[in-house]
Amino acid sequence: MENTVWFLTSNAGKLAEAAHHFANIGFTVRALEVPEGTVVEPQASTLEEVAEAKIRQALDHVPHEGAMVLVEDAGLFVDALDGFPGVYSSYVHETVGNAGMLRLLAHLLSEDPVRSKRLRSASFQAVAVLWDGQELHVGKGICRGSIAYEIGGEGGFGYDPIFIPADLDDQGEPLDPEMLGSVSTHGKTFGAVDAELKHRFSHRRRALDDILEQVQHLVNR
Repeated sequence: MENTVWFLTSNAGKLAEAAHHFANIGFTVRALEVPEGTVVEPQASTLEEVAEAKIRQALDHVPHEGAMVLVEDAGLFVDALDGFPGVYSSYVHETVGNAGMLRLLAHLLSEDPVRSKRLRSASFQAVAVLWDGQELHVGKGICRGSIAYEIGGEGGFGYDPIFIPADLDDQGEPLDPEMLGSVSTHGKTFGAVDAELKHRFSHRRRALDDILEQVQHLVNR
């Protein structure tokens, strides 16, 4: 079989990360180019629904029948906002930005500082969906953490400058807030750390790892 995965993305960083992962099983990842406006962002309540809707649209643009296609979708879920912005993360960031998100939380939680600290908990969540030419595989990844009180750093993209990840234990699993782990940003946001350290927490990496565990059988198909 052709060991090429066509990734529906225009983000060079996402493409490089996926290429690195799939290289471990001998697969090449290439960007699936589609005409602008061809793939429409669906109105849905979960990341899984969004990603699966996108992949169905992407299948109309694959280079040949049976080609493998990858779609990834992610969002920021803030506990105090009942998971908002979630699937609307991209739109909300374009509309109010990180400063607007911080103002919203500050206004909502200003009356109780103790409760405010606890309710600033949040998570980055990612869903990767792979069509292997015959069936769909869904991978999920979560990075737990909290929303900072102010913007920190200029690196990364999206909500990175306001998100502080929870420390990780020796197995790479997130710890409870306030616990010091073997992997830590020491209170810095994703926007203030280098890409290598951020990758160790990455929700996208976890979603891709989940996919790879499911598709090992494709190597010899």
